[in-house]
Amino acid sequence: MDYVLTPELDMLRRAIREFVEGVIEPRAMQIEDEDEVPDDIMEASRRLGLFGLSIPEEYGGLGLDMVGKCTLFTELGKTINGYTSIIGAHNGIGSVGIVAFGTKEQKMKYLPKMASGEWIGAFALTEPQAGSNAAALKTTAVKKGDRYVLNGQKIYITNAPLAHVFTVMAVTDPEKGAKGITSFIVERDFPGFRVGHIEKKMGLHGSHTAQLFFDDMEVPEENVLGVAGDGYVNALKILANGRAGLAARCLGSCEYLLDKSVQYAHERVQFGKPIFEQQIIQHYLAEMATEIELLRSFVHRVAWMTDQGMNVVKEAAMLKLYGSEVYNRIADKAVQIHGGLGYIAEYPIERFYRDARITRIYEGTSEIQKNIIAAQLHKEYQRRQPE
Repeated sequence: MDYVLTPELDMLRRAIREFVEGVIEPRAMQIEDEDEVPDDIMEASRRLGLFGLSIPEEYGGLGLDMVGKCTLFTELGKTINGYTSIIGAHNGIGSVGIVAFGTKEQKMKYLPKMASGEWIGAFALTEPQAGSNAAALKTTAVKKGDRYVLNGQKIYITNAPLAHVFTVMAVTDPEKGAKGITSFIVERDFPGFRVGHIEKKMGLHGSHTAQLFFDDMEVPEENVLGVAGDGYVNALKILANGRAGLAARCLGSCEYLLDKSVQYAHERVQFGKPIFEQQIIQHYLAEMATEIELLRSFVHRVAWMTDQGMNVVKEAAMLKLYGSEVYNRIADKAVQIHGGLGYIAEYPIERFYRDARITRIYEGTSEIQKNIIAAQLHKEYQRRQPE
């Protein structure tokens, strides 16, 4: 694996870093307090190409590979996670399904506007009775002529209030279980589509999550994404594809917290000397730095494997599990190092501590990642057995 960035990617990384430090970070507390990303920041993000990271150049995007996306997601992770979640969800689970499974006509219709940020993408899988058990969907899609009629609801959908394009999973054949689920491209203005109230969350302020309701919503047959009945498999592939990117965002947040903690440890004086000179603080920082270095290597490896076309189901699950758990441990240590200041809302450490918690839940809980890893180990064991 080559960890040396191309000049073009390094230039883009530097541009993103300058954007984060010069535009986003100075207004991070405004976003946090108002629970809204200002329009001018969204527009600046569009001009910078941040909504087209996953979309091929022929459709107006940057067409980055996974190594490239993870490089930029790491930089984006160094600012308020609510903003980063909007960009990450759009470039990840919100658009990769159309890129991977869409027809030429679907790509021509949706991807250019998604690449420009005119249309934002979202992914709609979770339901009140179907979270970790994604095969237990209740939303139905009944074929009527050249259309499907959808009825049901989704919950906890990131970008729902902003999005125009949704990748929606619905049951087309209840008798087939997981093999009876189909994925659809749904537009916001389809009759019968409704976005519910915005949830008030512990963290990720600025990124809005809401319910979706489908009441006899008609979807043209040409909006079936991939093959009918492959929706569950598509969902798993879409989620697996996004795990490296999510871990990269966790990596960026961890780097931010370590930098802030090292700085504070040198500036904060107790018992007549900087707390950095206390061995326990040194140990905290050493543990944080070590875990960050391991996470960085893991992100690069899984991203590289993805770009080589390797099967990364197990490794992506491991990475999502490890990245989210590391982020939570480092956020906790950062609060401890900062003491009372780390618990005060006016300082960013408290915000990162709250934002970190969701990473162990969304896009597959830590427990589900362990199930996936164990299932893959079982498959590997079976393949090694003599026939």
